[in-house]
Amino acid sequence: MKKLFGLKLGGLQQKILNLVLVFVFAIVGAFMITSVYLSRNLTKVVEDSSDKQEKSMTEISEKTISAVLELSLTKSNKMEADIANGIFTLAKGDVQTLQEYAEYIFNNPDEFSEKPVSYPKKENDGTPSVQLQHEAGLDPENDRYLGLAGNMSELMLSMYKNSSVLNSCFIATADGSIIFADDRSGSYFDENGNVEAFETRQRPWYTGAVENKGLYFTGVELDAFTGIPGLVCAAPVYVDGKLVAVVGADIFLYQLSDYMKDSAKSGSINCIVNENGELIFSSIDEGTFKTSTADEAVDLREHENKELAAFVSKALKEPTGLTSLSLQGREYYVCATPMDVVGWTVASAVDKEMTDAPTKSLISAHEKINSESEDDYHNRSEKSQRILLIITVAILILAVAAALTLARAIVKPIERMTARIGEMKDSDHAFEMENTYRTGDEIEVLAESFATLSKHAREYIAQITRITAEKERIGAELELATKIQADMLPNIYPAFPDREEFDIYATMTPAKEVGGDFYDFFLIDDDHLGLVMADVSGKGVPAALFMMMSKILVSNYAMMGMSPAKVLEQVNAQICKNNEEEMFVTVWFGVLEISTGKVTAANAGHEYPIIKKADGSFELFKDKHGFVIGGMDGMRYKEYEFTLEKGGALFLYTDGVAEATNAANELFGIERMLEALNAEPEAAPKKLLGNMQKAVDGFVGDAPQFDDLTMLSVKLL
Repeated sequence: MKKLFGLKLGGLQQKILNLVLVFVFAIVGAFMITSVYLSRNLTKVVEDSSDKQEKSMTEISEKTISAVLELSLTKSNKMEADIANGIFTLAKGDVQTLQEYAEYIFNNPDEFSEKPVSYPKKENDGTPSVQLQHEAGLDPENDRYLGLAGNMSELMLSMYKNSSVLNSCFIATADGSIIFADDRSGSYFDENGNVEAFETRQRPWYTGAVENKGLYFTGVELDAFTGIPGLVCAAPVYVDGKLVAVVGADIFLYQLSDYMKDSAKSGSINCIVNENGELIFSSIDEGTFKTSTADEAVDLREHENKELAAFVSKALKEPTGLTSLSLQGREYYVCATPMDVVGWTVASAVDKEMTDAPTKSLISAHEKINSESEDDYHNRSEKSQRILLIITVAILILAVAAALTLARAIVKPIERMTARIGEMKDSDHAFEMENTYRTGDEIEVLAESFATLSKHAREYIAQITRITAEKERIGAELELATKIQADMLPNIYPAFPDREEFDIYATMTPAKEVGGDFYDFFLIDDDHLGLVMADVSGKGVPAALFMMMSKILVSNYAMMGMSPAKVLEQVNAQICKNNEEEMFVTVWFGVLEISTGKVTAANAGHEYPIIKKADGSFELFKDKHGFVIGGMDGMRYKEYEFTLEKGGALFLYTDGVAEATNAANELFGIERMLEALNAEPEAAPKKLLGNMQKAVDGFVGDAPQFDDLTMLSVKLL
């Protein structure tokens, strides 16, 4: 197109000019009326558009917040339920262990001598110890079961020291005596310095276990001596159908309560409801969610608020998903996950007013902007009308010049819009309405569409930013779970600084934030060292919880002095009792006799150990395999023996080492493992494991890690 005096011949400007010249004189008279009409019509369009934008913003914001809550609150609630369930699972497992050992003692009295237990001593306060109390008027000499019950002392003391959840464990005889292990000896004396009597058979945990004839969890009670709120897990012990004792363990609620409050710092309310519909834990201390003791608690399933009653009834049976609930004139988003061990449920709630705050703030800001824009528009409109009077006179005098000017003015918004969109191409600036685009026709509609699209794009980016922040928070919680899991394993070296007969070192690198592999080593006595290497099926938090339970069971049974095969049999029997998720674990367990180097071991479906003689190289030892732990009840395991000479070493590992895979989908394999070990066969255990990790990393390269890598080495010096 050619230009003549700034006019594009054949272009849009020329066409507009021709049209104006034809109708200019005809429209001058009606121009002012048309201007007023268009102004009012445009005002209505702006107001309607503003209302639609506000409605759209509200709907999108509410849907987004609901989706984020559905993802974050329910996932966080399930994780809290899994962790709480794990705490009670550990307590339940410990009490079942006490029950089984007590039944064994009382059913085999010829194998045990009567073992005395002393009264509490004030100087033992703060030190884990075993002590005796009894009911008023009872002479311990007349207690028929006290002597045999004394044989439980070492197990209870070991269990208390090694447990992260128990505040005491005990055995109460049917004649009224109680032997317990804790570190609160100073709490059991009256004002005269005498040991207080303890009415054992009147305590709720005793009567509940007897009436239930099996494992029993009490409600929230105040501890008889410390006044600290807690609950008790107890189980009866029978001989030929006759009650001889009740075993149990205390769990103080401040541990779980502190966790629930810490997890609620983000603004949510977290609580736990027992099987009777009673609120026993809560992150707040007032209102409907306030915690009460057992004698004050009410059944929320019968609450006058029918919505709350229905929610609690459902929550005790199945996960509820995200739902809304009205409480005391306020709206809440709530969800719950049941705990299968004790039949309780963990519930989480968020005040809807808090979640709606961003939407209200957004709408308020939008209304303010619209109000300011409307005022500005009206002011400019009035000013324009005054100017138009002058322009009209000028148009009559200079029709052609005015027509040309008007043509340029009509085309200008399109040119400006095109230039503005071009400027946005490589920047993060938003397209915004300008006075240039306010033409009252399709150009303004097009500009408003661009502005709306640009605004929605920026809002979408902001939503993505918030979602990313939420993912980072979840990652932080998983990082905490990883640290808790790592702290469960021996990780302080040298592990036995006062023992110069041997050197030991172990590492675990999980494939996910938390893994299923674990290792353990512990002195059973001065001359016997227990060694454990295991691999739980699956990954993540479920595998970590299963790992914690398996580790504790193995160490507890090993500390009883059982043989490796017997330990695996007992652990298998215990896990098979409550393995509804059908998980399993492979375990290699051995006992090293430090003075002779003899190793007695049993293998439950785990990898072959690798052994090095004093003057030789590392070689694979193909031992006798048994079936995996948790796979089938009633399994029996075979033991075998081998000897480590001075200077000899043992290397244990999980399948994540041998099956490490590179980018070409090749396995690291046993041969490469032996090569890495024999590169420096005389090296200390820490150096051996470092060489192995370096070899695996070099082989795998940038390929992702698909399985946990866990290794342990012990060397006789």
